[in-house]
Amino acid sequence: DQVRFELCAQALNANLKTIAPWRDLEFIEKFKGRQDLIAYAREQNIPIDATPKAPYSVDENLYHTSYESGMLEDPMTAPIPEMFKMTVDPKVAPNESESIRIHFKAGIPVQVSNLSHPQVDETDPLLLFLELNRVAGKHGIGRIDIVENRFVGIKSRGVYETPGGTLLRAAHLDLEGLCLDREVMKLRDSLSVKFAEFCYNGFWFAPEMDFVRHAIEFSQKNVTGYVDLELYKGNVTVIGRYSNVALYSADLASMDLEGGGANIEYNPSDAQGFIRINATRLKAHNLVQKRA
Repeated sequence: DQVRFELCAQALNANLKTIAPWRDLEFIEKFKGRQDLIAYAREQNIPIDATPKAPYSVDENLYHTSYESGMLEDPMTAPIPEMFKMTVDPKVAPNESESIRIHFKAGIPVQVSNLSHPQVDETDPLLLFLELNRVAGKHGIGRIDIVENRFVGIKSRGVYETPGGTLLRAAHLDLEGLCLDREVMKLRDSLSVKFAEFCYNGFWFAPEMDFVRHAIEFSQKNVTGYVDLELYKGNVTVIGRYSNVALYSADLASMDLEGGGANIEYNPSDAQGFIRINATRLKAHNLVQKRA
């Protein structure tokens, strides 16, 4: 976090001075660890969630809650049930599934409708996301427990809750499959990894991040439509999708309609030459292997 905050501060205003207590020798000498910090907060009547019995670190925002350090530093120690703030344990989630519909316009979520409870329909960006957090958390969706690689070279164990974000990701990826060209999807996949890397390492305001962000934004111009999701005990399942700009053609994909329908000419016999050309290098490779 210190790298992320300071890199962004330097990018926005190089004249700002960063005061980082964890790098101050006097501070480090006084506070050896989280137990000392917890004790100090209690002495000064500073309200915090951490306790000596559960001394893990908690950071939360609208998108997710993260838990690290303390008892979680042992990768074999399971999180205690009462630690989680945003999601219920999937084992005690409702025994009945719930279905929702997420609408997207140019890749941006613009509406959430609850198909199981039609009175719930949100279009306000904040309320939309709060509703996704609520319904996903209710069904125990969005928990992960991972060991990750920090930018400074240290491995760390973290437990995360991202209920609404998990639903958005599932729906968005599925709609992209309906609307994006195959080769654009391949490029988007590779750029998504770089986007995550730049963001994680604190290079949000770097020129390379500007490049990747603009490229991904361009790829989303036709990602418009909606996706239906079923939520049940920690699982999210896509059960339907629709777009009026979909590249998918039921006629072309059909095994019951010859030629791809009226709009697209496709002759199944064309596959013979396609297969023969693609097999050329495979046959050459196999011949070399036999001689070896």
